[in-house]
Amino acid sequence: MRAALVGYSSSEEEEEEEGGRQQGGGARASPRASPRASTARPRLPVPECVLDMFREQEEEERGAEDSSKHGGRVRSFPHERGNWATYVYMPYKVQEEFLELLDLLVSHARTYVSSLTAMEEFHISLSQSVVLRYHWINPFVQSLKERLASFDRFFCVANQMKVYTNQNKTRTFIGLEVSAGHFQLLELVSEVDKVMEEFDLPTFYKDPSFHISLAWCVGDLTGSLEGQCLQELQDIVDRFEDSALILRVQWEQIRCKSGNKFFSFPLR
Repeated sequence: MRAALVGYSSSEEEEEEEGGRQQGGGARASPRASPRASTARPRLPVPECVLDMFREQEEEERGAEDSSKHGGRVRSFPHERGNWATYVYMPYKVQEEFLELLDLLVSHARTYVSSLTAMEEFHISLSQSVVLRYHWINPFVQSLKERLASFDRFFCVANQMKVYTNQNKTRTFIGLEVSAGHFQLLELVSEVDKVMEEFDLPTFYKDPSFHISLAWCVGDLTGSLEGQCLQELQDIVDRFEDSALILRVQWEQIRCKSGNKFFSFPLR
């Protein structure tokens, strides 16, 4: 892509080619400069911001369609050049005790579904994954910043085990559903939805079940994970010594991920 940007015709290159033909044919070069050489303009550099745009897009595209790099997961929408997968979420800062609980839960769940993979990052979603054109990213982020600026930090409790699937039912998740703090999350989603509507993008789900995903697997395996397995996982949470402390979370910031770009919006 970069070569295409700077690959327009150059009068300097043409002069070199003409000079080479004259010398190769044995003719003596005229001392008078050619009219084209006198009007030649220097090659203009491509602005760095434009090059950055294409570098970022190329990085995003390199692994976009390689499902082997994503554990066999299937994209929820087809990748197209210039489209950036984007979503808004609240990151959860992991504590050591949380990782101990996670290990207990995933190990037990694997006795029912061996292909479960523990998540590496944890968050609560405030939007669906949507598609942004590159030139929409900055105005989209600016609109988010303005609408979320007035929100304070708050606590919520996520201590109820639940099984989820994505919309296409190509992936199944086990997660911790929020049992306290639901109202504050709905207020945030309301503002994020208004930004989505500004850009004619899908809003969040109606009556959302806010949760922190813990592990996932390919396919719809809710039948294997619900019922007895889910009850046993809830018992592990309830008996875990520090669960009341580590599952009461103070949310301090909201983030937006668009392609390989991250944007942070601190809560007051």
